[in-house]
Amino acid sequence: MTRLKRNRRRVRWGRLFGAFLLIGIIIVGLFHIFQYIEGTIKTANQPLKKVEGKQIFHGEKNKLDAINILLLGSDSRGEKQARTDTIMVAHYDPETHKIKLISLMRDMLVSVPEHGQQKLNAAYAFGGPELLRETIKENFGLEIHNYAMVDFKGFEKAVDLLVPKGIEVNIPYEMSYGIDMTLEKGKQQLHGKELLGYVRFRHDRLSDFGRIQRQQEVISKLTDEAISLHSIVKLPKLLGLINKYIDTNIDSSTLLTIGKDMLTKKSREIETLRIPENDSFQNKRDEVHGDILEVDFDQNIDALNNFIGEKGMAQNEEQTE
Repeated sequence: MTRLKRNRRRVRWGRLFGAFLLIGIIIVGLFHIFQYIEGTIKTANQPLKKVEGKQIFHGEKNKLDAINILLLGSDSRGEKQARTDTIMVAHYDPETHKIKLISLMRDMLVSVPEHGQQKLNAAYAFGGPELLRETIKENFGLEIHNYAMVDFKGFEKAVDLLVPKGIEVNIPYEMSYGIDMTLEKGKQQLHGKELLGYVRFRHDRLSDFGRIQRQQEVISKLTDEAISLHSIVKLPKLLGLINKYIDTNIDSSTLLTIGKDMLTKKSREIETLRIPENDSFQNKRDEVHGDILEVDFDQNIDALNNFIGEKGMAQNEEQTE
């Protein structure tokens, strides 16, 4: 056999091997994605299992299809109404395939129906997610259609399942007070419990402002991990965590639609907004409520309109001045 023929045979076998390898990778990838879709379809149109029983919540389906989901971080320690450290609204528009995240600062002084002037998170303490929904709508004209309450223990377990090696963050200074641990300054690989402490810490000069920045940072990093191929095979365990640690009224078909968009890279970039926005509030000390944020509601309603558009705002109703 001539050298030329031997070289041609090597090239041919090399191409065949490469083709088989590529096909194998594609098959494995499609198999995992198929498992994801099949498992989700089986639960479509069925409510997810609740943790503490179904909450009273009167958010109505948006006629314009875009949805706003109230996201709450719950530190349940056996109380009838656990306190919430985190108040966010996730906005999803199936027409644009965009996901946007609004962080609402809990110390804003707002009008709570039947309770007068209170901090925003007091609405949750007085009446759970439904009163918080009414309060947000009355003060900011923001319509809420669904809710999801995440138990902090579930957050820890989900992080450790998705990223067993942890998430890398750059800690600007030592964090310890109020989080039952000490996080050293510098780049750290944080696991579930430590990462929860990182996003909950608020005893520095930035207070809640810094905490909201860290929450949005961590959500972005966890989203990237959640939609990676290696995380898809962990879906059965993730669904088990959802059933145990998340209380929500979001139907599974909606979750399937959002998940499909994220897998196809249509919704991977999450835009964020903090309310109140810069230059729209004053820090004040109130004799009744302590440290509060006095908010310019008109400016922040405009900011919400610009951020999510009319689809996410209350329709055909006057917004609170």
